[in-house]
Amino acid sequence: MPKTTGPTNPEVWKLIVELEKKSKSEKSKIWKRVSEELRKPRRKRTSVNLSQINRHTVNDDTVLVPGKVLGSGELEHKVCIAALSFSEEAVNKTKKSGGECITIQELIKRNPSGTKVKIIK
Repeated sequence: MPKTTGPTNPEVWKLIVELEKKSKSEKSKIWKRVSEELRKPRRKRTSVNLSQINRHTVNDDTVLVPGKVLGSGELEHKVCIAALSFSEEAVNKTKKSGGECITIQELIKRNPSGTKVKIIK
């Protein structure tokens, strides 16, 4: 029987468990969907550029990326981005546009029900 692949990072596993618990307690499908994305092996996880986030958002949107945010492109409006990780350039450009970069755990604390959150992958 082949060995199943998935995250080996214990912090990512803790996040997956937390997302699944929150999905059940809040009856919110968004957290379940994000936990499924994070269960994928690292090589199959999403990497999203700021230019893609810029195209699919408007001012004051909240975006969740179940992977890494990269700094290619420009961000022309204020956006709150939650992701597993960020490149240094992505953080600098997001702050420069007036937005913020937060962890997925922080987003769960701020918005337990997951309403008005866009998933970009």
